[in-house]
Amino acid sequence: MKQFPERIGDDVQRELKRFGPVGAMAEIVNAWPRAVGDSIARNAWPARVSRDGTLHVATSSSAWAFELGLLEADICERLEAALGTESPPRLRFAPGRLPEPPREPTDRRRAGPPKPTPEEEREAASLAAPIEDENLRKVVAKAAAVSLAKAAERPPRLVD
Repeated sequence: MKQFPERIGDDVQRELKRFGPVGAMAEIVNAWPRAVGDSIARNAWPARVSRDGTLHVATSSSAWAFELGLLEADICERLEAALGTESPPRLRFAPGRLPEPPREPTDRRRAGPPKPTPEEEREAASLAAPIEDENLRKVVAKAAAVSLAKAAERPPRLVD
């Protein structure tokens, strides 16, 4: 009977753990976005674990490094919760190279403009009503309706 190859992910993780804190890097990278949130993950990324166990984190700027340094205890706590084990004893933040953000699939077609609701169309017509030129008034009303529809579909911004 033919045997299929086993998944090697668990074997690789087990071998990396032999190297102590440095070997935990794969788990840290995997847990980082969950632990710190999207905003921080876009501007700071685990770079390496030093021999003393310190996690060195590359940041997009010195301002991010400074701010995250102030949040070190909170980030360690969140990282520990995401890892389900002890987090590195210390974090050091410094400007450095970050991974490229993932690209959107090339076959993904760009969606057209959102369809305005009747209420948005009425509001847009009201905004364009003072325009004397009929053709210009129609164009402005249509653009305003689409703009109102876009603003309505955009979720509110949340701060991490």
